[in-house]
Amino acid sequence: MDDRIEDEERHALAAIATAPPPTNRKVHSYSQQLRPSTTTTTTTSTTSKRNQIRKHSLDESHIPTNILPDDSSDDDFYPYSTSRISASAADLNHRFDHSLSLGDIVDGGSSSADSKQTPLPEFVASGSGTGIFRAPGRSAVHPNRPPALELRPHPLRETQGGKYLRTIGCTRTQLWAGQESGVRFWNYEDAYEIGSGLGGRVRRGDEDAAPFWESGGNTAPTMCLVVDEGNRLVWTGHKDGKIRSWRMDVVVAAGEGGGGGGGGGVFREGLSWQGHRGAVFSMCFSSYGDLWAGFEGGIIKIWPWDAIEKSLSLSSEEKHMAALLVERSVIDLRSQVTVNGVCSISSSDVKIILSDHSRGRVWCAGSVSFSLWDARTKELIKVFNIDGQVENRVDMPTQDQPVEDEMKAKLTSTSKKEKSGGFLQRSRNAIMGAADAVRRVATRSAGAFNEDNKKTEALLMTADGIIWSGSSNGFIVQWDGNGNRLQDFFHHSCAVLCFCTQGAHIWVGYASGVIQLLDLDGNLLAGWVAHSSPVVKMAPGGGFVFSLATHGGIRGWNLTSPGPVDNVLRTELAAREVLYTRRESFKILVGTWNVGEGKASAESLKSWLGSTVSDVGILVVGLQEVEMGAGFLAMSAAKETVGLDGSAIGQWWQDAIGKAIGETSSFERVGSRQLAGLLITIWVRKNLRTHVGDLDVAAVACGFGRTVGNKGGVGLRLRVYDRIMCFINCHLAAHLEAVNRRNADFDHIYRSMVFTRQSNLLNVAAAGVASASQALRATNAVNPNAEEGRPDLAEADLVIFFGDFNYRLFGISYDEARDFVSQRSFDWLREKDQLRAEMKAGKVFQGMREATIRFPPTYKFEKGQPGLGGYDSGEKKRIPAWCDRIIYRDNRIGQVTDCGLDCPIISSVLQYEACMDVTESDHKPVRCKMFVRLTHVDRSVRRREFGEIMKTNEQIRSLLQELSEVPETTVSTESIVLQNQESSSLVITNKSGKDMVAFYVVCEGQISINDSGEASNPRPRGSLGFPSWLEVTPAAGVIRPEQVAEVSIHHTESHTLGDLVEGIPQNWWSEDTRDKEVILAVIVRGSCSTETGVHHIRVRHSYSTKAIRLDSRTNSSSRKTPHSNSLQRSDNSSLDVVDQS
Repeated sequence: MDDRIEDEERHALAAIATAPPPTNRKVHSYSQQLRPSTTTTTTTSTTSKRNQIRKHSLDESHIPTNILPDDSSDDDFYPYSTSRISASAADLNHRFDHSLSLGDIVDGGSSSADSKQTPLPEFVASGSGTGIFRAPGRSAVHPNRPPALELRPHPLRETQGGKYLRTIGCTRTQLWAGQESGVRFWNYEDAYEIGSGLGGRVRRGDEDAAPFWESGGNTAPTMCLVVDEGNRLVWTGHKDGKIRSWRMDVVVAAGEGGGGGGGGGVFREGLSWQGHRGAVFSMCFSSYGDLWAGFEGGIIKIWPWDAIEKSLSLSSEEKHMAALLVERSVIDLRSQVTVNGVCSISSSDVKIILSDHSRGRVWCAGSVSFSLWDARTKELIKVFNIDGQVENRVDMPTQDQPVEDEMKAKLTSTSKKEKSGGFLQRSRNAIMGAADAVRRVATRSAGAFNEDNKKTEALLMTADGIIWSGSSNGFIVQWDGNGNRLQDFFHHSCAVLCFCTQGAHIWVGYASGVIQLLDLDGNLLAGWVAHSSPVVKMAPGGGFVFSLATHGGIRGWNLTSPGPVDNVLRTELAAREVLYTRRESFKILVGTWNVGEGKASAESLKSWLGSTVSDVGILVVGLQEVEMGAGFLAMSAAKETVGLDGSAIGQWWQDAIGKAIGETSSFERVGSRQLAGLLITIWVRKNLRTHVGDLDVAAVACGFGRTVGNKGGVGLRLRVYDRIMCFINCHLAAHLEAVNRRNADFDHIYRSMVFTRQSNLLNVAAAGVASASQALRATNAVNPNAEEGRPDLAEADLVIFFGDFNYRLFGISYDEARDFVSQRSFDWLREKDQLRAEMKAGKVFQGMREATIRFPPTYKFEKGQPGLGGYDSGEKKRIPAWCDRIIYRDNRIGQVTDCGLDCPIISSVLQYEACMDVTESDHKPVRCKMFVRLTHVDRSVRRREFGEIMKTNEQIRSLLQELSEVPETTVSTESIVLQNQESSSLVITNKSGKDMVAFYVVCEGQISINDSGEASNPRPRGSLGFPSWLEVTPAAGVIRPEQVAEVSIHHTESHTLGDLVEGIPQNWWSEDTRDKEVILAVIVRGSCSTETGVHHIRVRHSYSTKAIRLDSRTNSSSRKTPHSNSLQRSDNSSLDVVDQS
């Protein structure tokens, strides 16, 4: 098959070769310590005396030679784990506890068999010391990022069906998360608790998560979440268009199932109503307490707080009436600004709604445009695009360009004039035509990508009142409160997906998993790789900034990070490494076979794989030349572009192998990938399956200008006990002289292979990322070592390459090779192996390992002829060669004898064999059995140790106490009385001489006073908003040291849009003339404070002219917020925003 395609391909790929074919010279195939102690001069006669002539190598015994392991490094480590072992005296044991021994895998087996099998000697290639071929560094604690609180460690993707987390939000005492089915929450006081374990009541995927509670019932996926501290409610918008409320601090009924903390329990929604027929993309409470929501098609709706408040007061029996009351109160802003069918705002989906609390405005953002609204009057102020240009009318329909039509036309338009060129010419034309279609579609897709890369993905208002937007091209744009574009910042090349702010810092989350810290001027302060997938949401709470990644993991970063607290935590956690270290072991069987477009019998598959899988935990099989027709290759090239793969013949092979290994009873097929004639499939033993997941796939074409898959590689990547393993099936360039082309093919595969993250695409789309293609590019742009451009394969703990590499024997004739094979003189033949010579020179498979070959060359044979006499005897008489190989790289970098958290995977080869009795192809199948020792982290135990350090370490307590100080501030008055249309000023003074102060004004509630002077209970509006009769400007800002801020308090009688019906106030005949009083809270925080201070000011609107005496219950100087009900930390800090005493 190589001849039919490769002869035509030779000129197309000639440019890849970077050096002339090697001359016939003597090459040593492996290092001196592995060479047998014989004389260097080897002749046929002396060799025949030493060796018995055998038909094949199945009788070859293993040579008991010890392995000298390599070293390791201590750079990066992602602490993932799913096993659950309680901390005990066994935690201190350094020996390997084989949790998957033979006794576990096979009934009646014995784990002692492992010790009886001596690992085979190995050859190690040169070139592993530096660059992308260096094994990734690992350590007990990540040295390049702050230590994090693993509230919910990265769960396996396969465990998250229907439970993916989409968004998070923090209250004073809890972290809430919206998921695909309802919501869940964690109490800060339980954040350090150990997980419930595999034997607990929690479902798979949350074994290591801190105890949590989740909602019951079948609820549509949660799209957005907003916290209402004033009414102790959490509001969520859902995919079915419903808006739901959930009460904070809910008392969960035990014994109803579903709890995450082992206690078992669920809770139900409160008020809910149908907001729209489509998904609720975004929500916020305005500074006046009204609920705003954005939907598809540019729909913006408002529900006035008065209607929501009345509905909340109804009993549960009046649930339907409550929902109807809210639904009827809705204000549709799009209809309000539509005149004669022409709308002033964009018809694109409203992805983000942000309340500008400082100015009493609301920002609504689509992908490429903004609309600015008055929060009190609900009137449109301005419409502008992402470049800051004002737009009077927006009409931006988006249509996807069809990409398949051109490919189909290209593939089916075969010219009749070319038929005279013969079969090979027609095949070449079809394949090159498909390649051209692929290039055209790729160019068109790149153009669409360029159009999408400026889309708005995130929006934020900082303490100084500045608006920040994040774009899909990585740019961060600064805006003033009037929608004027101020300046741009660019600190990272991936999409900005989320923001959050705390004090004088801006936290930025990227699609690459990176988190950056900026100051209020946009300067980069710090950055680190926070997650292995996009960061879709961040929220400050409980003394931490929590980040949510698309894989569902939640980490908490100390508010002071990066800083001295992190250094203490890192040192203390590393000292307790033995407490949370766990060790496992299992076997992996890898098989490769170039099947030559044929099919195998059940007996052949049993001989190749079925006979040796009894003690194996993972089986990976790679096939080459499953299908190789020109038409199939052409269609495969097109299908790669539109995302289709696999074939009926490929499925047949998978089913046949599954039967041979007992798939239904012992193994589970995890995944596969096919690229033209290349097929890779992986099976996992069922008792190991709970620790294996996050399967990703990849394919790299190397044929015909890197576009067609007749040559190339297909790969699978998965997590096993939180360690990353990659398996790559390759078919490299053929022919004896094409050594450089083969080297180039490997290099291209190694550098270009990008594993698709299907779960990321799903969740990133839910989070609002502009395009799936961008999410893929962004996700792979940054690696755990923060080294730009490092390939995916370079970050894996175990990488295994296998397939038909096509390296040949050189400097030897056909007859000489057959003679040495018949005499089993493999030591001499290895000296003539091209691959071993290239590996020794550091030109290919740099730093990787291969067991010493003790079996005959596997190519080329006559089909159907058994034994060594079946080597090619035709006209070409191809020299026998070891084309089919299996090569690997683990975490070893130097002299390491045991695996640990700094070198988590060490592997050895127990068997490396060819099945010479299989005759269905011109290649013989090869198999390699490996013994893998693996070390990982018990994440639940480490979280407990993290909490112990935070609570008890005196150095941390002292550092946090210093950061808890709130700068001294004063306010000019404690009480204000306003008549109709009157204004008053509130002056806030920063007494600190060195630290800035951020202030934030909210309304804790309104009190109505009757004629007899009796006051009602305070009634807070949504999210502590102001009543419509009161304007506070600015309601947020920053005060420099020794400076003041003047806040205007103004009474207004103007009616809002919601109060008018056909231009007439709804209640003009019964206007409330009672005196009203509100309690304003001025919350102050230092630039780096972990605590807040609060001033209270009473503002009364009086209809009478008589003097009124106001009782004050507050002091003019700031005081710290009490820390009750906050996350118990060593500094007793709190995130309380108001004092409700």
